[in-house]
Amino acid sequence: MSEAGGHIHLVLPDPIERAACFRALTSRNRIVRSFASADDWLAAVADDDRGSMILLCQWRQPGRTNAAELLAHAAKREHVCILVAADALEVGEAATILRSGACDLLPAPLDPRRVRARVDAALDAWRRQCFVFDQRREAEVRLAALTPRERSILGAIAAGLGNKAIARQLDLSPRTVEVHRAKIMRRAGAGNVAELLRWQFITEQGRAAAVNPLHFGA
Repeated sequence: MSEAGGHIHLVLPDPIERAACFRALTSRNRIVRSFASADDWLAAVADDDRGSMILLCQWRQPGRTNAAELLAHAAKREHVCILVAADALEVGEAATILRSGACDLLPAPLDPRRVRARVDAALDAWRRQCFVFDQRREAEVRLAALTPRERSILGAIAAGLGNKAIARQLDLSPRTVEVHRAKIMRRAGAGNVAELLRWQFITEQGRAAAVNPLHFGA
């Protein structure tokens, strides 16, 4: 998410805190929207799940919609970074925040300067994450057309095995392995083996990567 491409949503019940954070975050290249409650946020944006977003909310919310429900709605978006502000949390509340995929937990009441620093850090992390995500998606698309047999052969290639070793492992002839290798290269649109392996390693890293580790911003 670039500063120009994503919105920053503040769901902060206290009007003074909300105004201070709004001023701290507003700049020429940022779109900042503020809401007095989770109810207001849901009424305004619940049906719009298309855009990327940084969401900063207080854990204690007035009205019918509590913070857990707010986070559940926000987490449905494909590109969202959630920051939660709280003064004290019970174990069950902390677990709910963790399950929501929140990436930052800030102490309440909020310090606007700390909020600006954490949002800046979230934007920087988001740029890196989007780059990785775009590469992973391209790799998955390129390898999606491979058959199970071709995936097995690609895995063996990635493990450093030559055609004869792959043939022995999969009970195939070396010539059959060569034919499969050529099909794999063509299906993946790879110009050479190094490029093919790059797509394979990117997909492997994607499966192993942790999702939304929580940062404690105290």
